[in-house]
Amino acid sequence: MTHVVFVLLPGVHLLEVAGPAQVFASASTHGQPYQLSYVAEQEQVPSAQGLPLTARVSWPPLGPGDLVLVPGWQAATLRDGPGFGADTLERLRAHHAAGGTGASGCAGAEALGRAGLLHGRRCTTHHAHQDELALRYPDATVVRDVLFTADDRVVTSAGIASGIDLTLHLLAVRHGPALAAQVARDMVVYARRNGHEPQTSAMLRYRSHLDDTVHRVQDLIDTRFAEPLTLAHLAAQAGVSPRTLTRLFGRATGGLTPLRYQQTLRVEHATHLIDHGATVESAARDVGFEDARMLRRLRARTGG
Repeated sequence: MTHVVFVLLPGVHLLEVAGPAQVFASASTHGQPYQLSYVAEQEQVPSAQGLPLTARVSWPPLGPGDLVLVPGWQAATLRDGPGFGADTLERLRAHHAAGGTGASGCAGAEALGRAGLLHGRRCTTHHAHQDELALRYPDATVVRDVLFTADDRVVTSAGIASGIDLTLHLLAVRHGPALAAQVARDMVVYARRNGHEPQTSAMLRYRSHLDDTVHRVQDLIDTRFAEPLTLAHLAAQAGVSPRTLTRLFGRATGGLTPLRYQQTLRVEHATHLIDHGATVESAARDVGFEDARMLRRLRARTGG
């Protein structure tokens, strides 16, 4: 079971908590259990919308596979935001140093910055705070006007509704885009693409269309991407001819073929395994390549 800890600060935006929490809760109903905890420096946390929230003041034990998320809060500037205790910042640093992932929404990037996690990394925040974030943390690269960024287990989002995009991305990377797409459908949210950010998942890049036939084929590829899948088999499953499937698939995904889509998923998952300590050879085998040469070529082509 993966643990997700939300760090709540005074003035927190409710949607920045509820959106990501709903994504992880929905993932649990599909067989990927997530345990959610809410911590703060005081038990009662006032929200920006007036609803008080209750949190625990003690942190649960965390492992490398767990996530700490700092939702954003309402403040005119980052500098005017709530203060952070030394213990909170140290826990953020220690979790990342131990191999864990730190994430933020909107002004929550300020907490990651004070903890030193933005140093030398790409990050983003709400458009109203981008200039200030760049001034406060000149060693960070602030990527402007994107939904989210991911850099070395530090994931930042523009906040408010984009926290849902961020958590769908995390599901896609950890469990495959089929689960992320299913959760998006359960929540009746649009799987938006992030056109300015090349590090987004295949689900966000290539599943932002409304073609049911292509979605059915993508569902099949998503769940069996490590297996050999012929165009004829995929077309038969969709009830169309191979030529029709190729045409529909390319139109819906911006020019991809089903094979290229499958290769994209394989490279994405292999990169995730390598980032978590696997060798290139073992990662290649796990995602369905016969050897590591094809994986190396495809990663070199995409800059991975």
